[in-house]
Amino acid sequence: MSLFTTSSSINADLARKLIAAGEAKLHEMGLASNIAIVDAQGFLIAYLRMDGAPLPSIEHSINKGYTSALFSASSASLGKDAQPGGSLYGLNITLNQRVIVFAGGEPLIHDEQVVGAVGISGGTAEQDQQVADHVVKAFKSLSAA
Repeated sequence: MSLFTTSSSINADLARKLIAAGEAKLHEMGLASNIAIVDAQGFLIAYLRMDGAPLPSIEHSINKGYTSALFSASSASLGKDAQPGGSLYGLNITLNQRVIVFAGGEPLIHDEQVVGAVGISGGTAEQDQQVADHVVKAFKSLSAA
Protein backbone atom coordinates (compact mmCIF):
# COMPACT_ATOMS: atom_id res chain seq x y z
CA MET A 1 0.00 0.00 0.00
CA SER A 2 1.36 3.37 -1.00
CA LEU A 3 1.75 6.14 1.53
CA PHE A 4 1.35 8.77 -1.17
CA THR A 5 -1.44 9.85 -3.43
CA THR A 6 -1.04 10.95 -6.99
CA SER A 7 -2.95 13.69 -8.70
CA SER A 8 -3.02 14.60 -12.36
CA SER A 9 -4.21 17.86 -13.83
CA ILE A 10 -4.57 19.18 -17.32
CA ASN A 11 -1.74 21.41 -18.49
CA ALA A 12 -1.81 25.01 -19.67
CA ASP A 13 -1.64 24.06 -23.35
CA LEU A 14 -4.78 21.94 -23.11
CA ALA A 15 -6.47 24.60 -20.98
CA ARG A 16 -5.86 27.20 -23.71
CA LYS A 17 -7.35 24.85 -26.32
CA LEU A 18 -10.43 24.40 -24.16
CA ILE A 19 -10.77 28.18 -23.78
CA ALA A 20 -10.66 28.45 -27.58
CA ALA A 21 -13.35 25.78 -27.94
CA GLY A 22 -15.59 27.62 -25.49
CA GLU A 23 -14.97 30.96 -27.16
CA ALA A 24 -15.82 29.53 -30.58
CA LYS A 25 -19.10 28.13 -29.25
CA LEU A 26 -19.96 31.46 -27.62
CA HIS A 27 -19.28 33.31 -30.89
CA GLU A 28 -21.53 30.82 -32.68
CA MET A 29 -24.26 31.55 -30.11
CA GLY A 30 -23.71 35.32 -30.34
CA LEU A 31 -22.84 35.60 -26.63
CA ALA A 32 -20.08 37.22 -24.60
CA SER A 33 -19.21 35.28 -21.45
CA ASN A 34 -16.43 34.36 -19.06
CA ILE A 35 -14.60 31.05 -19.42
CA ALA A 36 -12.47 29.52 -16.67
CA ILE A 37 -10.42 26.33 -16.79
CA VAL A 38 -9.16 25.06 -13.45
CA ASP A 39 -6.91 22.19 -12.37
CA ALA A 40 -7.96 19.12 -10.41
CA GLN A 41 -7.84 21.08 -7.13
CA GLY A 42 -9.92 23.97 -8.49
CA PHE A 43 -7.10 26.46 -9.05
CA LEU A 44 -7.24 28.63 -12.16
CA ILE A 45 -5.11 27.60 -15.16
CA ALA A 46 -6.59 29.66 -18.00
CA TYR A 47 -9.24 32.33 -18.23
CA LEU A 48 -10.99 34.50 -20.80
CA ARG A 49 -13.33 37.40 -20.22
CA MET A 50 -14.81 38.12 -23.60
CA ASP A 51 -15.43 41.73 -24.58
CA GLY A 52 -18.81 42.71 -23.19
CA ALA A 53 -19.08 39.79 -20.76
CA PRO A 54 -20.92 40.64 -17.54
CA LEU A 55 -18.49 41.63 -14.78
CA PRO A 56 -20.22 39.73 -11.90
CA SER A 57 -19.81 36.60 -13.99
CA ILE A 58 -16.03 36.74 -13.67
CA GLU A 59 -16.09 35.24 -10.18
CA HIS A 60 -19.03 33.00 -11.04
CA SER A 61 -17.17 31.31 -13.88
CA ILE A 62 -14.06 30.70 -11.78
CA ASN A 63 -16.12 29.42 -8.86
CA LYS A 64 -18.22 27.12 -11.06
CA GLY A 65 -14.98 25.46 -12.17
CA TYR A 66 -13.75 25.36 -8.57
CA THR A 67 -16.99 23.73 -7.42
CA SER A 68 -17.00 21.12 -10.17
CA ALA A 69 -13.37 20.17 -9.55
CA LEU A 70 -13.71 19.89 -5.77
CA PHE A 71 -16.98 17.97 -5.78
CA SER A 72 -16.29 15.94 -8.96
CA ALA A 73 -19.73 16.98 -10.15
CA SER A 74 -21.60 19.36 -12.36
CA SER A 75 -22.34 22.58 -10.50
CA ALA A 76 -25.98 22.27 -11.58
CA SER A 77 -26.28 18.74 -10.18
CA LEU A 78 -25.51 20.08 -6.70
CA GLY A 79 -28.33 22.61 -6.84
CA LYS A 80 -31.29 20.42 -5.92
CA ASP A 81 -29.64 18.99 -2.80
CA ALA A 82 -28.43 22.45 -1.74
CA GLN A 83 -32.00 23.73 -1.39
CA PRO A 84 -33.79 23.86 1.98
CA GLY A 85 -34.53 20.31 3.08
CA GLY A 86 -31.85 18.87 0.78
CA SER A 87 -28.99 16.71 1.99
CA LEU A 88 -26.49 19.44 1.04
CA TYR A 89 -28.51 22.40 2.30
CA GLY A 90 -26.19 25.34 2.90
CA LEU A 91 -23.45 23.99 0.63
CA ASN A 92 -23.45 27.22 -1.37
CA ILE A 93 -22.35 29.24 1.67
CA THR A 94 -19.37 27.04 2.48
CA LEU A 95 -15.73 27.45 1.45
CA ASN A 96 -15.86 31.25 1.71
CA GLN A 97 -19.04 31.22 -0.38
CA ARG A 98 -17.13 29.99 -3.45
CA VAL A 99 -19.42 27.03 -4.06
CA ILE A 100 -21.80 27.61 -6.97
CA VAL A 101 -24.88 25.41 -7.28
CA PHE A 102 -26.28 26.41 -10.65
CA ALA A 103 -25.48 25.48 -14.25
CA GLY A 104 -22.22 26.14 -16.08
CA GLY A 105 -19.58 24.14 -14.20
CA GLU A 106 -18.45 20.69 -15.33
CA PRO A 107 -15.61 18.44 -14.21
CA LEU A 108 -13.09 17.22 -16.79
CA ILE A 109 -12.61 13.50 -16.25
CA HIS A 110 -9.86 11.35 -17.75
CA ASP A 111 -9.36 7.69 -16.83
CA GLU A 112 -12.09 8.03 -14.19
CA GLN A 113 -10.18 10.83 -12.45
CA VAL A 114 -11.02 14.53 -12.27
CA VAL A 115 -8.13 16.34 -13.96
CA GLY A 116 -9.71 19.78 -14.09
CA ALA A 117 -12.99 21.58 -14.65
CA VAL A 118 -14.61 24.26 -16.74
CA GLY A 119 -16.73 27.16 -15.54
CA ILE A 120 -18.85 29.28 -17.87
CA SER A 121 -20.81 32.35 -16.79
CA GLY A 122 -22.43 35.24 -18.58
CA GLY A 123 -25.52 33.87 -20.26
CA THR A 124 -28.61 32.15 -18.97
CA ALA A 125 -28.17 28.95 -16.98
CA GLU A 126 -29.11 26.97 -20.08
CA GLN A 127 -26.62 28.86 -22.27
CA ASP A 128 -23.82 28.51 -19.74
CA GLN A 129 -24.49 24.77 -19.50
CA GLN A 130 -24.57 24.39 -23.29
CA VAL A 131 -21.11 25.98 -23.57
CA ALA A 132 -19.73 23.96 -20.64
CA ASP A 133 -21.00 20.76 -22.30
CA HIS A 134 -19.31 21.83 -25.54
CA VAL A 135 -16.00 22.33 -23.72
CA VAL A 136 -16.32 18.89 -22.09
CA LYS A 137 -16.90 17.37 -25.54
CA ALA A 138 -13.79 19.18 -26.85
CA PHE A 139 -11.83 17.90 -23.84
CA LYS A 140 -12.85 14.32 -24.55
CA SER A 141 -11.83 14.68 -28.18
CA LEU A 142 -8.47 16.30 -27.37
CA SER A 143 -7.59 13.93 -24.52
CA ALA A 144 -8.38 10.88 -26.65
CA ALA A 145 -5.93 11.98 -29.35
